[in-house]
Amino acid sequence: MRIGLFTPVVIQVPGTASDWEAGGGIDDVAAIAATADELGFAHLTCSEHVAVPVDVAAVRGATYWDPLATLAFLAARTSRIRLVTSVVVLGYHHPLEIAKRYGTLDRISGGRLTLGVGVGSLREEFDLLGCEWEDRGARADDAMRALRASLSNSRPSYDGAYYRYDAVVVEPCALQPRVPIWVGGRTRRSLRRAAELGDGWTPFGLAPAEIAKLLDSVELPDDFTVVLATPPLDPLGAPQQVTEQIGRLAEAGATDVSCVISARSSAHFRAQLAALAQLTDLA
Repeated sequence: MRIGLFTPVVIQVPGTASDWEAGGGIDDVAAIAATADELGFAHLTCSEHVAVPVDVAAVRGATYWDPLATLAFLAARTSRIRLVTSVVVLGYHHPLEIAKRYGTLDRISGGRLTLGVGVGSLREEFDLLGCEWEDRGARADDAMRALRASLSNSRPSYDGAYYRYDAVVVEPCALQPRVPIWVGGRTRRSLRRAAELGDGWTPFGLAPAEIAKLLDSVELPDDFTVVLATPPLDPLGAPQQVTEQIGRLAEAGATDVSCVISARSSAHFRAQLAALAQLTDLA
């Protein structure tokens, strides 16, 4: 099972983020990313929200660094670890915008992009950005098909229900012949979307038993990736608990995990990473 990392500081969800992250900056994030890269962690993440309503921020958090700017910066500070958007909201962008921006990221990172995408669940943000809400699921399906036709192709064409284009040049395009696409969500529909149109599923807000039940209900392709999130882990203080928590996710069907790390500071976070690498046989 591959072990990845929820990048601290760049997203701060109440009840999950550690206190030190509120004062953290790019130097902390870069040092942590470099340590994770050196230790052999599989991926790091960055999420997307443009503007979160004040009353929603109390639950979802208010801090969301822009994933393209953040991951491009971290690409220059790392050499191996994969860069995962978790997730880009499809309804906020034309597929060619995503193909151009994240294709460029894939190229400058040497082919390390994993494009995590989602339908979106915050209506207020859709309304603020002037995006369509009611048919966002169908639009997302069409966008994923368009992305598959376009990400690794400098002369893409597509003819779908919502998106149509031809005789255009998008240069540069992604370096990878097939950029992995992971789909976020917490429903059977999101899992089916991932199985039919993507390469992996990254659910949130579900218990391991619920995830296992959903995975059993859908026929999955070979080499399909299931990325499950841990609760906050304390590898130095509670190593046995960490091993058990990751083990439960493996039993639920995880091929990959994104680890949330509990820490008192940036330096303590990096020490926790080293301990986690030892526990999971990365080091």
